[in-house]
Amino acid sequence: MTEMEGGSPLNRLSWLRPSHSFLNAIAASPKARWLVSNGGQQLVSIPASRSSDKPVIGQLTTEQAKSFLGSEPYFGQGQDDGRVLNADEVSPFTESARIRGPRIVFLGLLDPLSTQNALPTSDFTDPERAVAKLEGTPYFALDVAELGLDTDAFLNQDKDNQILSWGEPRALLMGLQLDKVSLALFNEARSMVDWNQRNKAFALFPFLKSELTKCTCSFALRAVPQPIPCGADGRFPAQLYFPGLTIAGESHVPLGLHNFTHPRTDPVVIMIAIDETGEKILLGRGKKYPGKFYSALAGFMEPGETFEDAVVREMWEEAGVKAWDVRYHSAQPWPFPANLMVGFYVRADASQPIRLDLDNELMDARWYTRDEILAVLNHALGTKIDASAHKRLAEAADSAGHEKVSAEVKTIEQGVDEPPFRVPPTGAIAGVLIRDWAYRKIQFSPALPSVQKGNL
Repeated sequence: MTEMEGGSPLNRLSWLRPSHSFLNAIAASPKARWLVSNGGQQLVSIPASRSSDKPVIGQLTTEQAKSFLGSEPYFGQGQDDGRVLNADEVSPFTESARIRGPRIVFLGLLDPLSTQNALPTSDFTDPERAVAKLEGTPYFALDVAELGLDTDAFLNQDKDNQILSWGEPRALLMGLQLDKVSLALFNEARSMVDWNQRNKAFALFPFLKSELTKCTCSFALRAVPQPIPCGADGRFPAQLYFPGLTIAGESHVPLGLHNFTHPRTDPVVIMIAIDETGEKILLGRGKKYPGKFYSALAGFMEPGETFEDAVVREMWEEAGVKAWDVRYHSAQPWPFPANLMVGFYVRADASQPIRLDLDNELMDARWYTRDEILAVLNHALGTKIDASAHKRLAEAADSAGHEKVSAEVKTIEQGVDEPPFRVPPTGAIAGVLIRDWAYRKIQFSPALPSVQKGNL
């Protein structure tokens, strides 16, 4: 079977994330590039000399991004502004942490990924020298919405003859056909920035509105940190980071309250059912997005399930279809906020009735022939989704994790008749699953009568 173009080219250097000396040195490198978002809207750019070009993911130098970054040092910040941690203050809870300024994520290094040029942690006792030996481009990400800055003024500044703007993220992911590097950068940046925004409060104190957790490992980990300095009795002054906080009548917090939170990824199965002849597929239309948009069925995995279990369950719950012969196709990171769409094909009996009254998520589901699907794929508007539809999708986030998009799509080409229905573009895994079946890039032999069909 064919797969979506995947495989992140980034070397994430995860073993170096705790090193503030490394991060500060690599952030200062003229090679460093920054991906910037604004309340989830992604910074995009177009060359001023080619304003008709499609936008690409914006990449700023450290010098261009300085107005967003706050005071140096950027990582391993000491108690006083402008001071880096000294050796006595470094601990697993403080190294590479930022206790002031916007949350910054180190995404990784785009390099040849050769074991011959990989530098061990021990080489970073002299970080500036070690960074000079690195090949490739280091990437960072941050969101500037919380800074309250005049972002319009920033966009109007000259950035090496680039026209800058904020782009709707789903439209970027599905509409621009991003190259492999841009796609990997966007997926990681979007997920990590969103995770940091959602995990500001420490679980033991959910009633407190202030930000209690602090980052470590360049915001790849969050913790209730050990402030600087720590008392000899193994306790630290809570007032140092959390003014006004007392626990059990004391103004100190036990060292044992440290609590790490790791980023998570939520797997979603997404599947196309193929009938026993191999010539029809089942597509559904969600209630939240009225119109003529049909897509693959999908849903979040539940605890204790395998992928195969989840595929069979979701097919039954959404369409009353009993499925068998589950086959993996490919996967796609879907950073809204942190899903992994895992694509499958399954076999099902098209002669059996479809039921929509079980979980009541679909407005319609039906079997389509190969000719019907090809007619839509070959139609000028068959996979077109405009920016306003992407915005509506963002505003009506689908709690079931489905790849469904509003079909209230404006006709942007004059003189072209509407297609009978629409399907997702190939920027989404649902579109790839549909396309690969329609063009016979995957093969399912006709099912034999003796094949044992799966049961719930």
